[in-house]
Amino acid sequence: MSELSFQAFCIEFYSKHIQKSSVEVYALFTKSGLLELLKTDYDDLHGMGMESLMQFFDDYLAKELVQ
Repeated sequence: MSELSFQAFCIEFYSKHIQKSSVEVYALFTKSGLLELLKTDYDDLHGMGMESLMQFFDDYLAKELVQ
């Protein structure tokens, strides 16, 4: 899976996870820096299971959006 496909995959699954549109999740990922992290840490994140990935996103966004 390419980095771009992985980013799209994560946006779609996270949008279902938090029950928001993919457009809202894309904006959230962009604002928080998570979209860039999905590219730079692709190798590490790509190997995570879906449940772990969703938890990672929850934790990351909770920290980044508080600042």
